[in-house]
Amino acid sequence: MNKSKPIRLVLVDDHEVVRIGLCAVLNLTPGMKVVGQGGRMEEAKKLCCRLKPDLVLLDIRLPDGSGVDAAREILAKCPDTRVLFLTSFADDHTVLEAILSGAQGYILKDIASNALIRAIRTVASGQTLIDPRLTKHTLELSYVYSEAGQSKRPLLSPQEQRLLPLVADGLTNKEIAHDLRLSEKTVKNYLANIYSKLNIGRRSQIAAFYAGSFKGSGAMCPSKLTEPGKPDRERTTPHLNSC
Repeated sequence: MNKSKPIRLVLVDDHEVVRIGLCAVLNLTPGMKVVGQGGRMEEAKKLCCRLKPDLVLLDIRLPDGSGVDAAREILAKCPDTRVLFLTSFADDHTVLEAILSGAQGYILKDIASNALIRAIRTVASGQTLIDPRLTKHTLELSYVYSEAGQSKRPLLSPQEQRLLPLVADGLTNKEIAHDLRLSEKTVKNYLANIYSKLNIGRRSQIAAFYAGSFKGSGAMCPSKLTEPGKPDRERTTPHLNSC
């Protein structure tokens, strides 16, 4: 019987006791293995370049620099590694800057251990995840002020805006094309326009954009935490602490 390979993790936090606790929990979790750990930005970059982990669990504030800067370099040099921020910082600027760095997830340190494990599995599987408590902190990016400074106009076209919740929900281009009755090529073109207009390059950044843009409509965490292929009515986004 073939067993699937474990999720290989690198932990980066400047508090040794935090790393020890995380290692203890994650190494006892089936399907996970901590392959490296460090407490500084330079360590994070070197570890990821050398070990090529599936996921790096990264803090925002490190003694020698920013976790956001580390994330940018890690993702540029190790495109197959995914970044999940685990931090206590929840201010507007930090959350937005972290997600726009290309990271695939952002959660707070007071998360329960079982919810943390689920978050790691979610991000490692290719989905995106933002702690539902943070969606209110992301800036509203979907509108820009006109030159007169009075009215607002949409930055994205209505057709492009239709894609946002589906991308944020973790659907593939093929699934989006099926849901919207479009060709995959059309979906790709719309996505290219979105990336260009927002000056971003990752689907996780679309998730962050969507969360911030629709905060007033009661939108919660945009990531899809259910099994792929389930009907839309079964897709739910539970609070992390209730996972």
